[in-house]
Amino acid sequence: MLTDAIAKFTSRQAHVAVIGLGYVGLPLAVILAEAGYRVTGIDLDKTKVAAINQGESYIEDVPSVRLRKVIRDRRLGIGDGDSPIPDPQSLLSATTDFSVLAECDAVSICVPTPLNKTGDPDIAYIVAASEQIARYLHPGMVVVLESTTYPGTTTEVVLPILERGDWGVGTGERNFQSPIPGHDFFLAFSPERVDPGRTDWTTRNTPKVIGGVTPACLQAASAYYGSAMETLIPVSSPEAAELTKLFENTFRSVNIGLANELQLMCDKLGLDAWEVIDAAATKPFGFMKFTPGPGLGGHCIPIDPEYLSWKMRTLRYKTRFIELASEINTDMPRYWVQKVQDALNEAGKSVKGSRVLVLGVAYKKNVSDMRESPALDIIHLLEEKGALVEYHDPHVPSFAADGMRKQCVADLDAAIGTADCVVVATDHSAYDWVEIGSLARLVVDTRHVL
Repeated sequence: MLTDAIAKFTSRQAHVAVIGLGYVGLPLAVILAEAGYRVTGIDLDKTKVAAINQGESYIEDVPSVRLRKVIRDRRLGIGDGDSPIPDPQSLLSATTDFSVLAECDAVSICVPTPLNKTGDPDIAYIVAASEQIARYLHPGMVVVLESTTYPGTTTEVVLPILERGDWGVGTGERNFQSPIPGHDFFLAFSPERVDPGRTDWTTRNTPKVIGGVTPACLQAASAYYGSAMETLIPVSSPEAAELTKLFENTFRSVNIGLANELQLMCDKLGLDAWEVIDAAATKPFGFMKFTPGPGLGGHCIPIDPEYLSWKMRTLRYKTRFIELASEINTDMPRYWVQKVQDALNEAGKSVKGSRVLVLGVAYKKNVSDMRESPALDIIHLLEEKGALVEYHDPHVPSFAADGMRKQCVADLDAAIGTADCVVVATDHSAYDWVEIGSLARLVVDTRHVL
């Protein structure tokens, strides 16, 4: 089965599936289709499915023109004339129906892994996807989990679901004998490394870490991804791959926390944190530049360290670095709101009743992704203090999040001119900072662009 699976992948004859068509899943599905696979994306969101099938992308990293190239129905010119056969080598389609898995040679799980209200990992989407795969699991199938999660999820959660005795019930060939990983099917973990908005490092050329449940699982998963990715980084186990992803983002979280604390210290010392950081960055060795800001945003960096911290708590180990960094980063929106209050006081105004314009609500520049954006915390805290808050973001025309519903201001120049204070929360390249600086009465700049 391993030999047959590898042959299908290397010859691009495989039909593969991607479960979850968001910021990770859709770019992956397109890359796999561009590599020559027939790809079926699966998502419960009918709006996303319809958009993909119509060639309309909702992910900025995948332009619609690129999506249309892989979903267009290239014809072989054979068949009965009325219904020519579509070329499977360049076909990408989407569906809400999991039964398509019965004919797929491989499937990648790219579903969300949020934290629940208590701050613990919520792997309900992983469990649901795994249960659907188990229904349609068949001999030789390759299953790869990409969703970021705690070490042990692949072998302790996904594997038992796939190993259960009723495998293949959805195919009509129910088998009560438990399938064996590395023999009957192949299971691996390969963490996504998507950085929305980047063009230099993409799904295709970012090195791909892979850990298989068995050596054969690693071989099969490597053959699957090796046909589409430029560089594969094999590791000894799924747990090693899972921890790799968490450590990468914990590294960023801790160092951003240190940069944010430098901002707090420089504020007390009357120094410019950015001057200090820029000077330190001239050292050609032993230093990596991180910069302060309004807090952490995105799905990965604020959340991934919490997955690792939770896992270690189950082993009675306290991750002090992680928890301290999280505490500092989480409190940065409150620090900047205090800066707004201080600036308004110096101008003879109170926060209550003042018109505040927040520039940028996306979590980082040049994207529309608002997940965990610190800008939302800044808006919420300002409104709690009685400020009249509006926002502008060239990538976010409106939003409904954290109990708030807001519409982007239509006339940016007019909004800047009437605002008592402008808060720079996201440093989008589309903004003319010189003009903004000249129009605004008062600016609190969390990104150091002015």
